[in-house]
Amino acid sequence: MRLIVLIIFSMARIRQPKPFKQLLEEIKYENFIHLLGKYGATDTQGRYLHWNEFKWRVEKGDDESAAWLATKISRKAMTKNLQLLQAEGDMQFSYCVPDSLFAQLHTIDKMTGGGREISDEDLASSNEKNRYLIKSLMLEEAITSSQLEGASTTREVAKEMLEKSLAPKDKSQQMILNNYRLMKKAVEKKDEQLSIELILELHEIATHDAIDNQAISGQLRTDNKVFVTDFQGDYTFYPPDWTTIESRLQSLCDFANSEHGQIDRNNFIHPIVKAIILHFMIAYIHPFGDGNGRTARAIFYWSILRSNYWLFEYISISKFIQEKRSDYDKAFIYTETDDFDLTYFLYNQVDTIAKAVKSLYEYIDRKKRDFYEFMTWIDQSPVAKTLMRGQLEILKEALKSPGKEFTSRQVAIDFGVTENTARSYLKTLVDKDLLILAQSKQGKTRIYIAPANLKSRLKL
Repeated sequence: MRLIVLIIFSMARIRQPKPFKQLLEEIKYENFIHLLGKYGATDTQGRYLHWNEFKWRVEKGDDESAAWLATKISRKAMTKNLQLLQAEGDMQFSYCVPDSLFAQLHTIDKMTGGGREISDEDLASSNEKNRYLIKSLMLEEAITSSQLEGASTTREVAKEMLEKSLAPKDKSQQMILNNYRLMKKAVEKKDEQLSIELILELHEIATHDAIDNQAISGQLRTDNKVFVTDFQGDYTFYPPDWTTIESRLQSLCDFANSEHGQIDRNNFIHPIVKAIILHFMIAYIHPFGDGNGRTARAIFYWSILRSNYWLFEYISISKFIQEKRSDYDKAFIYTETDDFDLTYFLYNQVDTIAKAVKSLYEYIDRKKRDFYEFMTWIDQSPVAKTLMRGQLEILKEALKSPGKEFTSRQVAIDFGVTENTARSYLKTLVDKDLLILAQSKQGKTRIYIAPANLKSRLKL
């Protein structure tokens, strides 16, 4: 009996195009040659349409299949085949980068590496870039990535669990804790090459005590009992045979570890494109009985951070995937039903990344504006002038929430510092009579409480 993994979206039946080779055999040259200049790789709005959408936009009087063949020929002219990535039979995955996709990649590059770049001063000190991100963006990715896989814990409960190092109470909370650890591991391993062992390690972290389908954490599937379908049963994806998993993963590792950025070679692949391809391929190979999506997104982050896009450590893509989950799932199907053309998935993910980067800028602008307003106000305090910026950030939260409890563990997570540094911050504030030191009920953890009269203690 097969185990069924349901795609969590509902959509109308997707119309699948005929394979390119079949179109060439069926349509005579004279029936499509006049359409070659009319139908390009994208439409006039820069959209890379699948047959499911294309067939409704063919101009009146033009044959749909002939127009589609003209479009496919335009795409083939700029297509790159990925020699190491095998699809079904003798077919290979391929992709192209039309102008509209290239423009989006260029915009992301400018926002994450040039132009209006977020500097260390925007995020933090030169030594520790994430010190002043009170709201940890790594927490956001851990939470939303888990929600994509069905976790139902609220964001507030999840954040409290991670900040206070509480034990997870159910599977949903366990998934979130796992994903938080998974993100940290992806950052930690970014300078290492991808290997099957690393993929297994990431999967084991992702699925620890939170795995379904009788699968085992950190182990490849050993049967073909898993397949993917939509709720209507109109589309079903059967992953590659389990006996090919190891060889496919090794080929994927070889692809991931290959140098694709050297000027003197004719094999350039944009780093963001490469990371997205890795994401897709893990989902396609489906090497595990459960947890493939979580592992795929971790490998995306590993790849993009390895290419020195350090800002992605603070960017949550899962939040935006979740907002348009049906588009994400549809992009997979479009690739699998149109000669394994990865361009559909590239467009979807590049658009997702662009939204995530824009969201990060808005978040940083909001934080900077908030902090500058706070500093202008608190500048009148002679006590505050003797404090470090990290301590001022703690005070800002304390002023907003009288009675708020701080722990060294929570401050360490929020600022990305060691617990010793966090304790030093908190001790200084206690010494200056700006926080109240208390013991937890268990008597082990030190609790630092924001006093109700903090404003007067600051002599404001």
